[in-house]
Amino acid sequence: MFGAAPKYDRALTVFSPEGRLFQVEYALEAVRRGTLAVAIKSKENVCLAAQIKIPSILMDADSIDKLFQVDEHIGVAISGLHADSRALINYARVQAQSFRLTYDEPVRLNMLAKAIADMKQQFTQFGGVRPFGCALFFIGIDAGGTQIFTTSPSGIYRSFKAYAIGTGEASAREYLIEHYKEDLPFEELVNVTLGTLKESIDEEATKENIRFAYVKSIDKEFHMCSKNEIGQYLDLIK
Repeated sequence: MFGAAPKYDRALTVFSPEGRLFQVEYALEAVRRGTLAVAIKSKENVCLAAQIKIPSILMDADSIDKLFQVDEHIGVAISGLHADSRALINYARVQAQSFRLTYDEPVRLNMLAKAIADMKQQFTQFGGVRPFGCALFFIGIDAGGTQIFTTSPSGIYRSFKAYAIGTGEASAREYLIEHYKEDLPFEELVNVTLGTLKESIDEEATKENIRFAYVKSIDKEFHMCSKNEIGQYLDLIK
């Protein structure tokens, strides 16, 4: 892909003879090279875990964000370019609050994912802009039950029962296919989520380089776990 037809990747709106938009494919590659994120849902709960990379011992690891809260009942993980992701997350938060203000009820996750995907798609068809080099990985519980949605730089959005994106996504998806069940209790859901991440990353999973969050149907609130909570969950896996 890279350098195969360089004259066709200089402008976003120029198709190659094969019908490909190379700038969009480059953005998809940025997502594939991002750190791994895994999400799994059952009928009652949904979990989200992500790896963070600490590039230097001089850096404060607590300042590296991978999971974000969008609304009371919705959270998101990012893969790809963090700056692009931050802009889209801010847009998602505004859309969620606008929906509450207009309809006096929480936004449905499929509607929010579609709004983000629509914006991403617009940036694949105009000159003078570039695609967003990131994927957003949403979890939540709304009127439709537990939800997992992804949005890609191409403008596609999809719903999943369990999924993984980022570096090591292929092995993570194979692990999910082998271990996922729809009726997993919360403790097993946590174990499979963190186990998938642990088996698919290229370093030891610790409370320092893992971020974990969940939403339970009891309260339908996005909960970001502390380092101590993550450490306890990882100890149970061991």
